Amino acid sequence: MIKKRNIKDRIWIRISLKKGDIFLRKDFDDLGGYDQVGRALKELVSEGKIAKIGYGLYTRLKKSILTGKPITSKPLPVLAKEALMRLGVKMASSKFESDYNEGKSTQVPTGRLIEVKSRVVRKIGYEGTYVHYSRPSQ
Repeated sequence: MIKKRNIKDRIWIRISLKKGDIFLRKDFDDLGGYDQVGRALKELVSEGKIAKIGYGLYTRLKKSILTGKPITSKPLPVLAKEALMRLGVKMASSKFESDYNEGKSTQVPTGRLIEVKSRVVRKIGYEGTYVHYSRPSQ
C-alpha cells in the first residue's frame, strides 16, 4: 500500500527541489486550499526549515556553522531583491551603491536600501532586520 504524503511533505519536497531561494505562498496553491497551505507553511517555519521574511514570502534556512542556529541561505539584501523581482517590482541601484561603484565614496553600502521605481508597502526582513526602499531622485 502506497502512503500518500501530506501537504507539508509535498511543500517541503517542492521547496527542496526548487533552485530559487524565495517562495511565494501562491507557489503552493495547487497543493491545497489557502488555509491548508498556510498551516503547512507555519509548521515548516516552526520546525526551522523555512523562514517568513514578509507577507506571503518565505525563504529556506540552513544551519549556521558557528552557532548552530538557523540562518538564511543568502544575505537579506540579496533575498529582498529576489523577492521584489518575483513580485514584479522594478529596481535600480541606490545612490549609495552607484556612488561607491563610481568611486565617489569609499563607504561600502549595506545593501539594505533598495531603490524601487514604483510604490512598495511590503516589509521584507528577518529577525528584526528590515530592508528599506527609496524612490529615484528626479
